[in-house]
Amino acid sequence: MKKIAFLVVLLAVCVAMGRAQESRQDISLSGFGLIEPFMAGSNTVQVNSTTAYGALLSYRFMLTPSSALEANFGLTYQNKITYHGNNFPAVGYTILTRNEEMSGAFVKSFVVKNWNPFVEAGPAGLIFLPIINSGTKILDAKQQTEIGGLFGGGFAYEVSPSFDIRAEYRAILTKVPTFSAQENFNTNRWYVISEPTIGVAYHF
Repeated sequence: MKKIAFLVVLLAVCVAMGRAQESRQDISLSGFGLIEPFMAGSNTVQVNSTTAYGALLSYRFMLTPSSALEANFGLTYQNKITYHGNNFPAVGYTILTRNEEMSGAFVKSFVVKNWNPFVEAGPAGLIFLPIINSGTKILDAKQQTEIGGLFGGGFAYEVSPSFDIRAEYRAILTKVPTFSAQENFNTNRWYVISEPTIGVAYHF
């Protein structure tokens, strides 16, 4: 009876070790910059922004040793988006805003020793959250959600079987926000928001 119990425990330990060695999942925490480009609309409206900084939490599930599905949630602290137009004040209208990102992607990796270059693409949603304070010059700005696409590429450097360091260029294609303001902030344009990212991933 003791031998049977010992064999059962040994088998369970072996299975657990095998699963641990597979490392089919990982979670990463990264810092990133959110860089919105200058955009001139098809009308008279022009938009420029300051850089925002934030944190990105990502989860990957490996479908094969070289492909995975990824889910992301990102949050920035704040940045300024300023609108200029013919009938606007000379300094324009400035809106302080935070951004929330929710996105998913298919990730394709290429293993080169300890280096793992990868590319990814998928759908993304951005929530623009106006901060109503003295820095926001238009008080009727409203929260806005825009749907777009995520694409990017980077590399992961394996520090150990459990950890790697990731650096990536991410980009989100989405419509320029208008914040549903009474003033006409509509540019009728899409733009690409750049997100250089670096962080640490844990495999389990």
